[in-house]
Amino acid sequence: MAALPSDRLGFLLSFRGELTGARIRAALGVAGLHPRSAMTLMQLAPGAMSQRDLAAAMEVDPSQLVAILNELESEGLAERRRDPADRRRHIVEITEAGAGALRRVDTAVGEAERELFGDLTEAEQAVLRGLLDRVVVDPAAHACGE
Repeated sequence: MAALPSDRLGFLLSFRGELTGARIRAALGVAGLHPRSAMTLMQLAPGAMSQRDLAAAMEVDPSQLVAILNELESEGLAERRRDPADRRRHIVEITEAGAGALRRVDTAVGEAERELFGDLTEAEQAVLRGLLDRVVVDPAAHACGE
């Protein structure tokens, strides 16, 4: 007899992931951001970084990052400039408007996470985070939509 979908970790994680993703996308909507755009702003919040380092930190192809940055720049949320020490490098930083959008996102995502994970203790959330970090996925091997 075939296993039920709820007995298969892949199905269970996929289904819960889709529902969780929908809730987080709704939270991101308060600032009109897609998940990748919000993740980019989060990466930039601590300070400016090179475009190459940003692509590596986000685990995205540099060409994908260019599209994300083009959108963020057109909305005034981030900006790129040439590195004065190396004109071949671009430095990327969050703008004041981007920081404001990120504050709105942080509040909305925090509320969504309290709804989603409110039945888990902090210790259980830490265990879940650790387990999810150990799930083997190669972002480059799978097309991941926004």
